[in-house]
Amino acid sequence: MLKQVISKFQASFPAPAVYAHCDGPCGVYDPSSARVAAEAVVAMTKKILDLQPPAPGDKAATVAYNNTLSRYIAIKEEQAQLAKEELLILWTDYFKPVHLEQFPDLHTTFWKAAKLCSACKVEVSPQHATELMEAIQKIHGIFWATKSREIPWYTAS
Repeated sequence: MLKQVISKFQASFPAPAVYAHCDGPCGVYDPSSARVAAEAVVAMTKKILDLQPPAPGDKAATVAYNNTLSRYIAIKEEQAQLAKEELLILWTDYFKPVHLEQFPDLHTTFWKAAKLCSACKVEVSPQHATELMEAIQKIHGIFWATKSREIPWYTAS
């Protein structure tokens, strides 16, 4: 009965069709969230490598060490995954064929950055964490170069 009422209501008051070229209003895309996540990956990688293991036989210190190490690892992996998700959103939702014409290595740049996110989740590698930051910086530059062309009044500083 409820379905019939809803159907009659929808037939009486149809919703207009809407169209959008992106998932949200223009201007919501920004690589800064990926950068912040990657900065956390770098920080956690350093913290993991700097963490000193306890003396053998010190049970309380071993528990504290394991707790801290597992928290650092969890944060590093979560932030690497977040960076990957943010990059993939930019790659698949923001960038269009016209951008690929401007930046022919766009797909390779994003693919390598996503692979670096995965490497940072699996490993504790300062080199990969740094490479991830560099890749995101490159994407940041590409992104803002496209924004400055789309918005005539915008000037990148």
